[in-house]
Amino acid sequence: MSGPRLVVIDGPAGAGKTTIARALARRLGLPLLDTGAIYRSVALVAQRRGIDWDDQGQVTAIAQALSIHFGGLPRTGEPDAAQKVWVGEDDVTEAIRTAEISEGASRVSALPGVRKALLELQRAIGAQGCVAEGRDMGTVVFPAAPHKFFLTADLDKRAARRLADLGEATRSLSQVQAELQSRDARDSGRVTAPLARADDAVLVDTTMLDPEGVIAVILEHIGVASPGSTLG
Repeated sequence: MSGPRLVVIDGPAGAGKTTIARALARRLGLPLLDTGAIYRSVALVAQRRGIDWDDQGQVTAIAQALSIHFGGLPRTGEPDAAQKVWVGEDDVTEAIRTAEISEGASRVSALPGVRKALLELQRAIGAQGCVAEGRDMGTVVFPAAPHKFFLTADLDKRAARRLADLGEATRSLSQVQAELQSRDARDSGRVTAPLARADDAVLVDTTMLDPEGVIAVILEHIGVASPGSTLG
């Protein structure tokens, strides 16, 4: 492939965005822009400073000053390993992946000031070529992206995936389902950059597909040969 390429993947929590974006970036030899990690990092910093996630002024100030950088993708033999994330010199890779910080990310991402502060950061990364995943990549951040996909799945499947990702034995499937429904409503109903499928985004229902199947569908639309039976 010659020149930068930009592929964007949107969708609700539990649809498989992170797993698919990670595998796709590795397959295409592109960096991964995990926008959820950016919002999670803002939420984490706010929490550590004792700042309410709904305090737009102070949380926006955190977003404006955020110094975040990502490590390279994990090795092919570690397809489920998380991409390293640092805020300043602090490795926050694990700290941002809790259920509590996930809730915080949803709340801070609803703040217009926060989204505005992080918009140029995301676009600067995308300008170099990447696979970007989030909730408004195809509608707001990269509206001119040549390859847009919107992943979805039924609630039961998304909740089961989310529960497996969290690995918390104290949470029930019904609790996670309720949390996802609440988050879906908040993400889709916010005034600024709501979760929505871009008009030109390819809809991929991942309910009955394994990751390899989803990757094959996306690569077919992009015009790249399928990787076969593996994600690496």
